[in-house]
Amino acid sequence: MNRFVLAVIAAVVVLAAAAIGVFLYVNQPAAVHEQAGPPPALAPFALAAKPAAVPQVAIGDASGARLSLAAFKGKYVLLNLWATWCGPCVKELPALAKLKSAAAGDKFAVVAVDVGRNTAAEARTFLDAHDARALDTYVDSNTALLRAFSAFGLPLTVLIDPQGREIGRAVGPAAWDNKDAIAYFKSLATTKPAS
Repeated sequence: MNRFVLAVIAAVVVLAAAAIGVFLYVNQPAAVHEQAGPPPALAPFALAAKPAAVPQVAIGDASGARLSLAAFKGKYVLLNLWATWCGPCVKELPALAKLKSAAAGDKFAVVAVDVGRNTAAEARTFLDAHDARALDTYVDSNTALLRAFSAFGLPLTVLIDPQGREIGRAVGPAAWDNKDAIAYFKSLATTKPAS
């Protein structure tokens, strides 16, 4: 083969590789390419390699009404499972409250759920006593969330996208109120979600 033919073949291979790369980039979840990854301060939080459907379990709110996680569809949700007997959970509740105060809105919610079999009134009293007044009261009295998310330890925090898919998870406490963490979650509201 002459050099011209080899050059044409090489050019075609390079263009094909570039086209495949662009195709793969465009078809990734939006959280991967339109949103910077989580800041180091959020460790052990990490984005999932691939979004996964979130189990549709019901939790109780402050009034005792049951609501499904689908009630939060259309916004990013930071779902935190905690219990009064879990020391790391109690320690991170104020950070979650600060994150909620700083970043929650129409496109982002912090949903901290007491999975320790307390009543809504008991959970509310505990939140108020532990510098977490900004958090709404949610309880899972039958441990459905623990089973649904295969939680083997607490705290467990799951990031759910507006389509109701898990896109990130932290097993263990994180610095949710770190300034970089707050900026990260605020930016979710401006990120176009994947379809």
